[in-house]
Amino acid sequence: MFEIRDICSGYGGVTVIKKVSFTVGHEVFAVLGANGAGKTTLLATMARLRPLSGGQMWFDGPEITGANPWSAARLGIAYVPQESGVFPEMTVLENLEIGGMIGERSLTDRIDEAMELFPDLRQRRYQRAGTLSGGESRMVACSRALMQDPKVLLLDEPTAGLSPLYVDSFFRKIEEIHKTRNMAIVLAEQNATKALEVADRVMLLSLGEVFGIMNAIEVTTESLKEGYNI
Repeated sequence: MFEIRDICSGYGGVTVIKKVSFTVGHEVFAVLGANGAGKTTLLATMARLRPLSGGQMWFDGPEITGANPWSAARLGIAYVPQESGVFPEMTVLENLEIGGMIGERSLTDRIDEAMELFPDLRQRRYQRAGTLSGGESRMVACSRALMQDPKVLLLDEPTAGLSPLYVDSFFRKIEEIHKTRNMAIVLAEQNATKALEVADRVMLLSLGEVFGIMNAIEVTTESLKEGYNI
């Protein structure tokens, strides 16, 4: 899905991602690292929300190094930011309809699928998104991204600040989305333990550089401590 070669990116003249290279297949690919490692910047760059200052990117074949966010979304890249990622003044249903502006399948069918994936949203479909709990907001943000019928879903810290109940539920949904929709998922996550439960492969970032890429089952406590500079 993704081939990323020697990319550099950042913001405000500061280079955060430094010559990072990796590939993503049809898998759950977890990006782990301490605060400040560059996880959020990396996913925003993959979604083409941040420009590259070096390197190249390909997605599902074509090069997307110079692509803008809209064209990246059209190609099949859906991004759920670390923040709640909802339009607070719009209802849950209106948020989903915004996501459905990209994609060719019936809007009704896609909304029904979103409600089946996150049943709690059905009874809140006419409620303003800004009045939802943190966990419910994440459900809306994820559902809106899935309305695009993407090929890959980029999730940036989807469980940050959520209660343990929502954390467990959300990780089960990540597994379900990957398996039932045959969708690649790139997951940036602070909760390494939970991420390793659902990931196929893991990339450890340390200060904007790749510390290591390995199969999830091969990750040890020692490698995590080294990657997190503990």
